[in-house]
Amino acid sequence: MGVSGTDRYANIRSMRWDSQRVEREEGRSLPGLDVERVRTFDAPEALGINFHEVRAKSALNKVPGDYLPFNWTVNAFRGCAHACVYCFARNTHTYLDLDAGRDFEREIVVKVNVPELLRAEVAKPSWKRELVAFGTNTDPYQWAEGKYKLMPPMIEALRDAETPTSILTKSPLVTRDLDQLLELAEIVDVSVNFSVPTLDEKIWRQTEPHTPHPRKRLEAVAAFNEAGIPSGVLVAPLMPGINDSPELVEEIVSIAEEAGATFVNGIALHLRPGVKEVFMSWLSAARPDLVPRYDDLYQDRAYAPNAERKRIGSLVRAPNLSYDPRYSRRARLEAIRRKRAEARAEPEVIQTKLF
Repeated sequence: MGVSGTDRYANIRSMRWDSQRVEREEGRSLPGLDVERVRTFDAPEALGINFHEVRAKSALNKVPGDYLPFNWTVNAFRGCAHACVYCFARNTHTYLDLDAGRDFEREIVVKVNVPELLRAEVAKPSWKRELVAFGTNTDPYQWAEGKYKLMPPMIEALRDAETPTSILTKSPLVTRDLDQLLELAEIVDVSVNFSVPTLDEKIWRQTEPHTPHPRKRLEAVAAFNEAGIPSGVLVAPLMPGINDSPELVEEIVSIAEEAGATFVNGIALHLRPGVKEVFMSWLSAARPDLVPRYDDLYQDRAYAPNAERKRIGSLVRAPNLSYDPRYSRRARLEAIRRKRAEARAEPEVIQTKLF
């Protein structure tokens, strides 16, 4: 299986920071977090961003209730340099005495010890090997992951603990870890899904200015499906009057279908407190003509009215699931997992001696 999780984590902690510009010990204090240092980098994508390195107390987060298809999540970052104007996670930054606007995009918390914590937690005898989801809050493959490389040792930990995994991202950086995810997929279920709200260049740049190109994400969908790892597309959020024209949506669905997407779902924009203020401020500057419509749709509510959500949901048709020979590896991985499960279920044969 290659380098052990412990050795790999040691390598991460001793890695060279070729583009590092500043390192400050005992950086800015954040409520409830022990900040070891604050780093900045000279890379164009990171200019003006502070990375607050902290040591977390746990890696796994229990999801309350039973309304989601998973019970556990891992979030190695708080804040996100993607700077999506609609990001529902923005308000979580206010818990750190930071604002949901620019601070969410420019003050990124990095939980540098998450890999070792996750390995310890899933190695416990009490761990039930339930699905662990990444990307439910901020993007696990945002720009900082390219520097900190926290995902590879976490994937290894889940592989060693035979724990199923799902990933949601806006970044093709996840293809860097394709080989490791294939190792995991030989043992348990794995899916890697992508958020693609629009392919329109202007809308993309306006609404999610620091994300990788959406067409690169669809190329990654094809790469994962061809490798045998199920990959689908969320056309989300769909924003009334912005990216919800039938032509724009159909273009995404068609390309996703060609990429063998296992699903294509559309989700209407929701505006909780915190993100609502940021989004409406952006809307007032970029599309003032739409402000009255949004005031009506989201007045005293976080979710659009049922009729509007139904309309938006109807824009996204289900793709024809591909049975192209390129995707036969998926069936092979399923067969490997089934064989492992059968072997585990077979009772051990005990040899006895007559004499």
